[in-house]
This record gives sequence, structure tokens and C-alpha cells, in this order.
Amino acid sequence: MSVKKEASGRRSVQVEVEAPGSTQSAVARRSAEAELRRLIARFVPAHQRLIGAMRRSLRRRLPTAHEVVYEYQNLGAVVISFSPNERGYEGILSIRADANGVKLYFSRGKELPDPAKLLQGSAQARSIVVEGASTLARPEVARLIDEAIVRNQVPFAGAGRGSVIIRSTSAKQRRRRRPA
Repeated sequence: MSVKKEASGRRSVQVEVEAPGSTQSAVARRSAEAELRRLIARFVPAHQRLIGAMRRSLRRRLPTAHEVVYEYQNLGAVVISFSPNERGYEGILSIRADANGVKLYFSRGKELPDPAKLLQGSAQARSIVVEGASTLARPEVARLIDEAIVRNQVPFAGAGRGSVIIRSTSAKQRRRRRPA
């Protein structure tokens, strides 16, 4: 708890409340959410709303998932991985947004039954272009999401709330040497 005295002379009290089962403090979560909002704000308003709707939908289905956020500045992309832990590479679903649109990625998409032939790509991870929030409600998309959750090899926590973790890949990239 912290107490601040405002210019008006009144005191304001900030109480940090942690969600049961969460490893992230309220202050850290607010900070990560603010950073994520800043990253998403770079996209057109329609994509911003779509990303928000997708996050809400996936958090309803996976309330204990950690949202691991990667910023790829060189690609102008943001990826939000829904993972059973703080390692994004173990995420089963991801939202990827760039200037071209928003996609839902299935980490093990190659293994999923896809009778409607919705999944695109030839790698292990496959994706669906998401035109609107209603895309996730379509029965064939909901079945793919359900199947991805069922086939998940790393279990999600039974209770609690996952954290939001920002991982910027741009900071990790090496600087190139100037030619001699």
C-alpha cells in the first residue's frame, strides 16, 4: 500500500491487490497492460478492436493462461501467445497482428483435424485470418480451438489468473558491425 499527497492536499491511497493464484502483482499487470495497449495502438482502429475482442474471447476459454507478448519491430508485428506458463513457446494459441491484418495461430496446427480446410500454412504452426470477432464463434473455428486445448501437452493451472508478460525481441537483436 502506498499513500500519496495530492496537490489539493488530499491523500490518495493505492492498494496493490493480487489475484488468487497469480504470480504477477497488480502494479506489474497494469504496467504490462499499458505497454500492450501502446503496442496495439499502432494498428488501425478496426484491428485494435479485433485484437481486444480476440483477447477477451481467448481469456474466457483459458482464464489461467499467461499472455506472453512479443514485439517484432523489424516486421511491424505483435504476437500474443496464450501459454500455460511464462514461456511463450509453449503457448497453444497466438494472436498475430501486423499491417496486413490479424491472424489466430495454432502452435500445433499441423496435427489438428481440419475438415473445413481453414488452417493456412505448411509449417507446424498454422493460422486462420480473422476478419471479425464473429470468426472465433464459428462452429468450425471453435472446434479447432477446443481441439488445440485438448491436445495441449503442458497443462494449464486449474485456478488463478495468468499474467501478462512483455518480451521485446527488438532489444535482443545484435547490432551489426560496420564494415571496415
